[in-house]
Amino acid sequence: MSLKPRRVDFHATWGAIKDTIKGVITLDHVPRSVWNDRFSDVYSLCVAHPEPMADRLYAETKLYLIDHVGKLLSKVQEDGEQNLLKNYFLYWSQYSVGSQYLHSLYLYLNQQHIRTQKLSDAEIIYGSSDSSGGLQILVQFEKSSCNVCKRYTKVLHTLSDIYRYNDNSFNLTKVLLHIKGLQVLALFEKSVCRLCSQCCKILTSLFEICPCSDTICNINKVLIRFKGEQMEIGELALEVWQSGMIAPLGQKLVKLLLEAIDQDRAGQTLSTSIEAVRGTILSFVEVQGYRKKGQLQLYQELFEEHFLDASGEHFKRDAARLLQEKNVSLYMEKVKAKIEEELFRARRFLHVSSLAKVSARCEMHMVAEHLQFLYSECMNMVQGERCKDLSNMYDLLKGIQNAITVLVDTVLDHIKTQGLAAIGNLQGENIHIGFVENLLAVYKKYKKLIQDVFKSDQNFMGALDKACSSVINHRPNQGKSPCRSPELLAKYCDTLLKKSSKGISESEVDEKLAESIIIFKYIDDKDVFQKFYSRMLAKRLIHQQTQSMDAEEAMINRLKQACGYEFTSKLHRMFTDMSVSSDLNNKFNAFLKQDNIDLGINFSIYVLQAGAWPLGQAIVTPFALPQQLEKSVQMFESFYHNRFNGRKLTWLHHLCQAELKLGYLKKPYVVTVQTFQMAILLLFENADKLACREIKDTLQLNPEQFQRHVVSLIESKLLLADTEELTPETVLKLNMEYSNKRTKFRITAAVQKETPHEVEQTMNSVEEDRKMYLQAAIVRIMKSRKVLKHNLLIQEVYAQSKKSFAPSVQLIKKSIESLIDKQYIERTPHSSEEYSYIA
Repeated sequence: MSLKPRRVDFHATWGAIKDTIKGVITLDHVPRSVWNDRFSDVYSLCVAHPEPMADRLYAETKLYLIDHVGKLLSKVQEDGEQNLLKNYFLYWSQYSVGSQYLHSLYLYLNQQHIRTQKLSDAEIIYGSSDSSGGLQILVQFEKSSCNVCKRYTKVLHTLSDIYRYNDNSFNLTKVLLHIKGLQVLALFEKSVCRLCSQCCKILTSLFEICPCSDTICNINKVLIRFKGEQMEIGELALEVWQSGMIAPLGQKLVKLLLEAIDQDRAGQTLSTSIEAVRGTILSFVEVQGYRKKGQLQLYQELFEEHFLDASGEHFKRDAARLLQEKNVSLYMEKVKAKIEEELFRARRFLHVSSLAKVSARCEMHMVAEHLQFLYSECMNMVQGERCKDLSNMYDLLKGIQNAITVLVDTVLDHIKTQGLAAIGNLQGENIHIGFVENLLAVYKKYKKLIQDVFKSDQNFMGALDKACSSVINHRPNQGKSPCRSPELLAKYCDTLLKKSSKGISESEVDEKLAESIIIFKYIDDKDVFQKFYSRMLAKRLIHQQTQSMDAEEAMINRLKQACGYEFTSKLHRMFTDMSVSSDLNNKFNAFLKQDNIDLGINFSIYVLQAGAWPLGQAIVTPFALPQQLEKSVQMFESFYHNRFNGRKLTWLHHLCQAELKLGYLKKPYVVTVQTFQMAILLLFENADKLACREIKDTLQLNPEQFQRHVVSLIESKLLLADTEELTPETVLKLNMEYSNKRTKFRITAAVQKETPHEVEQTMNSVEEDRKMYLQAAIVRIMKSRKVLKHNLLIQEVYAQSKKSFAPSVQLIKKSIESLIDKQYIERTPHSSEEYSYIA
């Protein structure tokens, strides 16, 4: 094959090409040699001398395809509607494959002629430098400030519309002659505007071709030169199929397709093969597959909309039939099965883009339109915890906007009810254990239910959080009584961390403490928990009742992770004090050894920072030290003040303890007692019997402390009383017959249990701390903002405080008034609802 341009006889060459096209488009056998010759012929026409014949070849090919599709249309219809789908699919399958081969045969025309004339999106929007392109010039033409351009924009619009919609040479000639008569060309030639110059070239070209033209070929040439809208041959073939086959048969095809799908729904044998139904439907997509945008437009407008409407009517009828059974559970199962069935059918027949629409249409008619019917059984399902029914309801409701809200709210109320029931009737000394473990059981149960039934849907996880928060922060007696959750959780942790927790391994303790953080995170009044926890931690540390220092530190780290360092800073300082006190004891013992001082007893102390330990409000009980302790106390005070000048030591005797060796019994015992108990027992070293009045006066104890500690010694049977009720005249004596299985034991009553007074004292301390916290927050905010409206100030204070506690608006208002009295802030002169900071 020679690549050199030459003269070509179009009619002879086109005749040979047309015979080959016939074989290609009908999938007849075409020998390789013939294929190669026709490929060369296409090339020869595109580069023919003296003028290429590509446009003419394109026009003849288009006419042939139009004629061929017209003949196929007659064949498709010749058997009537009975075989319309079958015949359509048969010829479409043949034509679609043949058009691909034809596209390959015209490879040179497609690549070197058509593609070079196509306008890109950018060229259409921003224009092109091609002087023969009319459309982009028109776009720029409208934007021009040239008077000539403005004058004839309307004329060019008319010309452009005719090119777009007409192939009539008379109309084209008429418009061109009209333009010529207006002497537009002369005006363009005189204009200095660049666009006018380009338009002049286009019109000159058109005038040369059109008036002397009397064939459709030349008219197409005119249109192509101006518009540049030729399609590649494969695209052209599909476009011809759409206009010549689908356009006249579309309605009939859709009717037959919908009937076939209805037959499939009814379980009947299809009158046409499944392959033919699916292939016909997908042909509506494939004929527009070459488009950059709107590839599914024909499919959606011609078929999908009608299919969805017909399916909607079918779903309505099915729903009405199922509703007659009045069984919600059965209805949901059948609707779910129906949706799955329709999705399976959609996958088998339709384009993948229709799957979601089919599901949505089914849900709309079978679920969304009957929500009240489903909701009628919602409460019973949730209360009965019917997991299968709940799962079905969730699956049906989740795809419908806001439909799931009722189910979420019902689950929330149910969890709340179960949670309050779990903690509502707790009694006895171990309320705190039942409280935390019952709440954890409720939490775990419904978290698992949400994970299994509702697929961990965030709406239901949020409902679980709200329900748990409501239960844990519940205030009995219609909100009049305080919430006890912080106190009970602190006691639960205290029970686990004490040495007294028996029958539980360290790993179990660690696991339970980790789970307690779940409850902690829901507590609003975290500052109350911190108060109780720090008091109990102090007692564990002071009385050496901690089961494991590692467990203590791990728990504090969990609290820090949940609330930040500030929340646990005092707890960390308590541990630091214990470490510092250990070092201080070593130095004190070295000091005694250095000065050869013998105290006569083993003596150790804890020096605690008043600001870190929750002991500042503890009442210092009057107490006369026993002679045996005076030297030790005096020596330590002297040692401490020499090392730390200016520090004040306050002795908290009620928190001290001692070990006494009982040598007056048949066998020796070592007993751990509280300081006041020790002082009472030491008095019996010099007397066999003592009256209560005498003991009390000697030790200078207040009646409450004296009563509590004497009773504990009597109950432990170390002392005997001559009366059942203690009076000032009751005589106490040592129990010389005392015996115990253990030689070393502790009088447990020596550690005072939490009293209502101490709980009230803790709560009062919390209230005072909250007032100071809020006042500090208000000052920080006002110092930063200078001037702020009342409502905005309350919002910002609440936002800063909610991590520790949820302050009431009334408390914030009182704090504001307090700061006004203290002259930190003031109301602005022009508004009582606005505050300014006083520097």
